[in-house]
Amino acid sequence: MIATVRSALRSVLGWKPLLPAPRRGGCPAEALLPLTERVPAMATTCRMHPSVYAIEAAVIDWARRTGLNADPGVGFHRMAGRAFAEFDAAAAALFAQWLTWLFHLDDELDEGSCPLSVFQGLLEGASDHPLEAAFADLWRVTSARMSDQWRARFAVNLKRQHDACRIEAENRAAGRVPSLAEYPSLRRATIGPYLYDLVEPCLRVEVPPWLHESEPWQALVDACNDVNAWCNDVASRPKERGDTHNLVVVASHQLRLDERQATAWVLDRIAERCHDMQRAVRRLPLDALAPKAARDVSKVACAYLAAPRAHLDWLLESTRYT
Repeated sequence: MIATVRSALRSVLGWKPLLPAPRRGGCPAEALLPLTERVPAMATTCRMHPSVYAIEAAVIDWARRTGLNADPGVGFHRMAGRAFAEFDAAAAALFAQWLTWLFHLDDELDEGSCPLSVFQGLLEGASDHPLEAAFADLWRVTSARMSDQWRARFAVNLKRQHDACRIEAENRAAGRVPSLAEYPSLRRATIGPYLYDLVEPCLRVEVPPWLHESEPWQALVDACNDVNAWCNDVASRPKERGDTHNLVVVASHQLRLDERQATAWVLDRIAERCHDMQRAVRRLPLDALAPKAARDVSKVACAYLAAPRAHLDWLLESTRYT
C-alpha cells in the first residue's frame, strides 16, 4: 500500500531519481553518462580517426613552433580525431590546432594573465602576444580558401566572444550570478562561436550565406553549441568551483537546488537540446541546393551531429578537468 502511494505521488509530482553520487576519485565527466541512455546520438562511442597519431604530431609540432603548450594528456587531437573521423587527417589536425589555441585563450582570460585587449590585436593582425602570433599563423592557413563573407562572419563571432568575456569579467567583479534567461546566449559566446564556422574551412567547403542565416541552420548551430557548452559546464564544475558562469551553478542559485539536483536538471536540458539538433537537421532545405552544394552542407551538418558524443568521449578520457 505504501509503495503504491509513493508511486502515485512521484507520478503526480513529476519525480525523477537523482543522479548517483559521484565516485570518489572518479572522472567528473562521468556525471554525463546518463545521457548515453537517453540520447540515441550519444549512445555509442565515436570511431577514432585512423591517423590520430599523425594528427597529434601535427598539433605538437604547430604548438612548439608558435610557443603554445600541447599537453598530450589533454588530448585535443583526440577530440578532433573523433569529430572528424570520417574526413581526412588534415581537417582533424587543423581543428585540433584551433582547439589548442582556444583553450589557451580561455585559460589565460580566466587566470587574468591575458588582457581583453588581445581580441583587438587578433582582429588587427598583431603578433606581440603569443596568442596573437599563434592566431595569425592559423588564420593564414584557414582563411585563404574562404570567402569575404565567411571572414566577416568569423570576425563578428570573435567580437561576440570579446563582448561576452567582458560581461563575465564585470559579473565576477560585482559578484553577480547570471540568470537562467541570459546564461545560454552568454555561454554560446564565451565558448567561441567561431568554432562552428571553422568546420567549413577544415572540410574545404562553405555553407551558402542564405542557408547559414536560415532559421533551421541557426537552430542547429545554437543547439550544438548549447550541448557542448553545458556538457563542459558539468565536467568542469568540480575543478572550477568559485566561478558562477556555469549552468549547474546558475540552476542551483536560481532554482534553489543542491548540486546533484542542479546537475540532473542540466542533463535534462542537454537531452532536450540534443533532440533540438535532430529536429533542426531534418528541416534543412537541402532540396534547394545543387547536388554538390547539398553534399558539402551535409558534411558540415554531420560534423555538428558527431560533436556531442566526440566531446563526451574526450571529456571522459582527457586530463583537463581531473
